[in-house]
Amino acid sequence: MPADTLPETLTLDRLATPVGTALLVTDEVGRLRAFNWTDYEPAMLAWIGRHYPAARLGEGRSPWCGAFDAYFSGDAGALEAVTWTASGTPFQLSVWDALCTIPAGETLSYARLAERIGRPTAVRAVGLANGANPVAVVVPCHRVIGTDGSLTGYGGGLHRKRWLLDLEGATFNDRVAA
Repeated sequence: MPADTLPETLTLDRLATPVGTALLVTDEVGRLRAFNWTDYEPAMLAWIGRHYPAARLGEGRSPWCGAFDAYFSGDAGALEAVTWTASGTPFQLSVWDALCTIPAGETLSYARLAERIGRPTAVRAVGLANGANPVAVVVPCHRVIGTDGSLTGYGGGLHRKRWLLDLEGATFNDRVAA
């Protein structure tokens, strides 16, 4: 979903999951603006400050906790209903939209993702955009793996990437790319 008007108010919620406490940031109309893990809270807050400098951030309840609870309990399709919007370049937004076309239980290589957006030589740029995804899990950057099927970097940690792919029933080479 492309970014639109900047929010005036953002709400931060914390949600216990089987792989750590998640941080959900929603705007005043309930769209998810950021998702990360408490391990990365300082970086996420800095990102919010850069992208939404005028927004007030307060603690509160996200309307998407039920969808995340269902997802982390095994309903791989539960996050499809989550509305999100993100601040990014047109290229990043095209990558993030393409990530949303990878169904739960499937994976795609960075090279194939670059082909999918019509930029077959932009594999590294696709990787950078994938890593800059502010709404992880909902925009399923964890579904991108190496060409040989190996696990590659994941901002939330490879242990979480492995767990998420296992939850979704995806097939992958369980070794980490060098």
